Amino acid sequence: MKIVVKRIAIMLIFTMAFIGFASPFTHADNSSTCQLTNEAILRQQDALHVGQGYDARSLDPHAANDTVSSRVIKQIYETLVNQNDNIEIEPGLAESWTRIDDVTIEFKLKKGVKFHNGEEFTSNDVKFTLLRGIESPSVGHVLWEIDPNKIKIVDDYTIQIATKEPDSSILANLAHAAGSMLNEKAVTEAGDDYGQNPVGTGAFKFDIWNIEDSIELVKFNDYHDEPAKVERVVFKNIPEDTDRFDEFKNGKLHIAYDISPDDIQKLEDKDEVTVQRSQSLSATYIGFNTQKEPYNDIRVRQAINYAVDMDMIVETVMKGAAQVASGPLGPSVWAYNDSLEPYEYNVKKAKQLMKEAGYPNGLKTSIWVNDNQQRINIATIVVEQLKEIGIEAEIEVVEWGVYLDGTADGKHDIFLLGWVTVNGDPHYGLYSQFHSSQFGYLGNRTLYSNKKVDELLDKGKSEADPEIRKKYYLEVQEIIREEAPWIFSWTIDNINGVRNNVKGFSQHPSGYHQLSGVYLE
Repeated sequence: MKIVVKRIAIMLIFTMAFIGFASPFTHADNSSTCQLTNEAILRQQDALHVGQGYDARSLDPHAANDTVSSRVIKQIYETLVNQNDNIEIEPGLAESWTRIDDVTIEFKLKKGVKFHNGEEFTSNDVKFTLLRGIESPSVGHVLWEIDPNKIKIVDDYTIQIATKEPDSSILANLAHAAGSMLNEKAVTEAGDDYGQNPVGTGAFKFDIWNIEDSIELVKFNDYHDEPAKVERVVFKNIPEDTDRFDEFKNGKLHIAYDISPDDIQKLEDKDEVTVQRSQSLSATYIGFNTQKEPYNDIRVRQAINYAVDMDMIVETVMKGAAQVASGPLGPSVWAYNDSLEPYEYNVKKAKQLMKEAGYPNGLKTSIWVNDNQQRINIATIVVEQLKEIGIEAEIEVVEWGVYLDGTADGKHDIFLLGWVTVNGDPHYGLYSQFHSSQFGYLGNRTLYSNKKVDELLDKGKSEADPEIRKKYYLEVQEIIREEAPWIFSWTIDNINGVRNNVKGFSQHPSGYHQLSGVYLE
């Protein structure tokens, strides 16, 4: 088996992710904290240190839709409505709302809210944010159903928002990070550099971005609600699971996101830390480029599903921290189809399908993964299993930013990725990934297209009756399971390591955990 590591010029990566290296947000000396050991920093009661994988792509909510960026964005910005830990809609920057008709909602905004630049939050900011978000190639799919011509400012604290047609998911979509409220003055003044100079209304404001290392936020003293309980949050970027585990185990992090299943037992034996586990809205999958031969043939896609022993992979790699998937949604998402059965491991059936598709002797292909050891391990097992049906696969390890761009552009054969149905609504979990209008960056990286699926997803979006909506989404999941644009892999738990002196940390099913209520003892 050959593993190829793709190396891309450093300037390409920096240009793509940060619009230039020597920008004002970069601090070479990391201010006074560089003079302290990590252990000494952790003993300070005013700084919370959080470890996660990779660096953010941008802190502009309209320029990034990945988990790493969104976890930081969550602390800086706020939305009109929130979703609590039970995925229930609650007031946010909007104190209340009233449905005017089947497409229009009127929102009453909270008064006295300030942005981090001192500007007051008003209806003008809401309109500016939504119009800008609708045009975004990264998150426009979340807000596109809003009619830009029917956003009506009633007064400074009252605004009406209308969708192009009835949209049952609109409130859930407004709770998405794409609905993070922006200040027009701040966005205009920063221009192309806004993603590195974010301004929100949240309990924390942006301070320092140490490229490829960390992002630091500080408490916003003019916050309109209950103030943050720590003075500073440091997001430490540690791509390797083993390195992040070691930093946490050795007392250099307060919270470590995404603990590897391999390391759970090692932490459970330690008195000073706790492993928090809860059901998430995440699904992991292995996708095909359905526009490219041979993966435009349903028989090849089904054959590979039968050839991969997902039970063995989940047991070996995930060690009980995940459940084998039977379709594109996880059980935490509303309208999940629990009647679907996972593809069985059946090499004989897989070989027959390959023969029917015209590949009796197999084929050569490549599997893309980002530089994450767990995904490399998974791909390695898949490569070995596919040999049983004559498929010779090469693993290509691709840097994260280039990986996202390449899979959006359809340069891949097979790839490993995950999707978080952030708002818990099946529209977000299915439309973005399987509607033919959402190719590429919008979510549909398999380039899958099915007219019936498009029709059902369109109906589900506009149907007000939840029972009818559910029927549409159940059928969509049946079709997708049958046509197999993915190798349906697993749904995983939120698994985070938390030191016992950390109080007030609550895991959100989306994985975007709010840190303003966290404090240290």
